[in-house]
Amino acid sequence: MKEYKLAAWPDVPPPYHRTVFRRMLSDLSHRYMTVGSLVLSSGATKVEVRGFLQMLEENGLLLEREAEGDSFLDSLRPVGNWVRRNLFGSDLTKY
Repeated sequence: MKEYKLAAWPDVPPPYHRTVFRRMLSDLSHRYMTVGSLVLSSGATKVEVRGFLQMLEENGLLLEREAEGDSFLDSLRPVGNWVRRNLFGSDLTKY
């Protein structure tokens, strides 16, 4: 499984001005993310995520690497962190 990260902040064309694409850009500017984690964090469909990543790659704006975790559960980590933050407070070091 591959992970992606922005190499530089892009000027995206109008079809990508929606909030879901802005969320993906923000996430990709901070960390490497898989397609599954982008779907979960942005609310975009898998097809939208793949198309967006392809557009970024064609413009030379995307870094790519092999994912460290290979488990399906690894892609659910952002959701688990959100649940812990909202149910137990912001200090994740206790868990």
